[in-house]
Amino acid sequence: MPVSIQAQTGSEQPMLQDLNESVSAELRVAAPGIIQSFDADAVTCVVQLAPRGSDGNGSVDLPVLVDIPVSFPRGGGVTLTFPISQGDECLVIYSDRCIDFWWQSGSVQETVEPRMHDVSDAFVIVGPQSQAKKIGGISTTAAQFRSDDGSTYFEIDPTTKKIKIVAPGGIDVITPVADFSEQVTIHGLLTFLGVDAGSDNSGPVT
Repeated sequence: MPVSIQAQTGSEQPMLQDLNESVSAELRVAAPGIIQSFDADAVTCVVQLAPRGSDGNGSVDLPVLVDIPVSFPRGGGVTLTFPISQGDECLVIYSDRCIDFWWQSGSVQETVEPRMHDVSDAFVIVGPQSQAKKIGGISTTAAQFRSDDGSTYFEIDPTTKKIKIVAPGGIDVITPVADFSEQVTIHGLLTFLGVDAGSDNSGPVT
């Protein structure tokens, strides 16, 4: 009776396990990183990956990633931007395919290179937090656009249907026309500058 290859070489499990570990070791999906610099004109950044790698002799810093596109929340003609500083934490995500032609021209493009999950095709999402840098005082009832220390924020409360602005440094509104459709209540001093004095009831008022 012929003897199977499996019987001759032993179980296939160790070989498959080695193969799986080899593939996983080379497959890039996502990793936390630390911003080294940000180019606001190109909307790209330089990132040091946070997890260290190994060169066979011990752990080593992985190569710094350069010219990585930064992803801001965006859609429908509006974009939420915020300053990005050296030391900010981020998440690096690797594209399944080469992004070169898309990066240059947008729309649907051919893949100029056959590479997959490559460091050249990464994106950066700024925001993931380690326990060392996590923010506190997160509202559990309202959405906020806020400073990390929580001292300044714009809040929308879905329960009360109210908007709240806390700005210790003041608020600057730059607009040619401000239209309030209902009554306005002001607590404190109100100062008008540059008021049209063309009518008997108008003029500089403090």
